[in-house]
Amino acid sequence: MANEPMSPLVSTSWLAEQMGAGDLRIFDTTVHIRPAPEGGVEIVTASDIWDEGHIPGSGRLDLVTEISDPDAELWFTPPAPDELAAAFAAAGIGEGTRVVLYDSRFSMWATRAWWLLRSIGFDNAAVLDGGLKSWAAEGNPVSTDAAPVHAAGQLVAKPRPRIFTDSDGVQAAVDDHSSCIINSLSPENHDGTDAGYGKPGHIPGAANVPAAGLVDPVTQRYRPLDELRAEFERAGAGSGPIITYCGGGIAATSDAFILHLLGHEDVTVYDGSLRDWIDKDLPLEV
Repeated sequence: MANEPMSPLVSTSWLAEQMGAGDLRIFDTTVHIRPAPEGGVEIVTASDIWDEGHIPGSGRLDLVTEISDPDAELWFTPPAPDELAAAFAAAGIGEGTRVVLYDSRFSMWATRAWWLLRSIGFDNAAVLDGGLKSWAAEGNPVSTDAAPVHAAGQLVAKPRPRIFTDSDGVQAAVDDHSSCIINSLSPENHDGTDAGYGKPGHIPGAANVPAAGLVDPVTQRYRPLDELRAEFERAGAGSGPIITYCGGGIAATSDAFILHLLGHEDVTVYDGSLRDWIDKDLPLEV
C-alpha cells in the first residue's frame, strides 16, 4: 500500500508487491572503484551495470558527482546539507515519496545513499536486502528500459547531529575511550597484513566487524540480525556511542546501518576514514 511506513530494510518480495506505486522511487547506487589505465584507481558510477539490466522502474543515483562534492579533496565528501537535499530532490525524492536503494555489491553503496538521506532528516528510505543479485536470482524481472523521469521533489534539509564525524572527533574518542570504534574493512586491513591505504594497521582501540561479512556471500542478503547483534557485541558495541570507519566512508555505512537496525541510537560514521587519518599522519596500531 502506498505511503505505508517502511522498514529501513525491505525484501525483494516486498518490493515486487509495491512495484508501480506512484510514490515509489527506486535507485541503483552502484559505483566502480577499479584500476585506471594510467595507474591508480578510477571511481565512476556503474552505469554499465545498470544498462545491462536493472530493476524495472529504477533510475541511478550518482554517488560520485551528484550526491558527493566532486571538488572535495577526499572522495565521496557530502556537499552542504541544502545542496545535498537539492540533489536528492532533483532525482524526484521529496515529501510524500518512498525510496528504495539497491546496488550490485554487498549493499555498501545503497547504505551510503541511505545514510546521506538520514543525515538530512529524510527517513522514508530503505535498502533492498540482497540488492540486484537476489532480485534477479529469485526470478523477478530485469529491465533495460530507460529510467523513469520524475518531477523534482520538495525536500528541505533537516540536518541530524553526529551522523558524521571527522578526525578530531575520532581522536577525542581514542583519547578518552568515550566511543566504541569499529573498523568495517577486512581482517587483513585490520591486523596490518594489507596496507592497501598506504600504511598498515587500524585506528588505536578499534575492533573489526567487516562490512563484507555482514551479508551472505551467495544471496548478498544480510545475515540474521541475532547473529549480527552477537558479532557487534563481541566488538564492544554496547549502549554508548559508536564510530564506524573504513577506507573512505562507504563500507562503514553498512556497519552503521545494521547498528541502527539493532537499535543503537548513537552511531557516527567517520566520513574521511583511513584516507583522511593516514593523510594526517595520525597513529595506527597493528
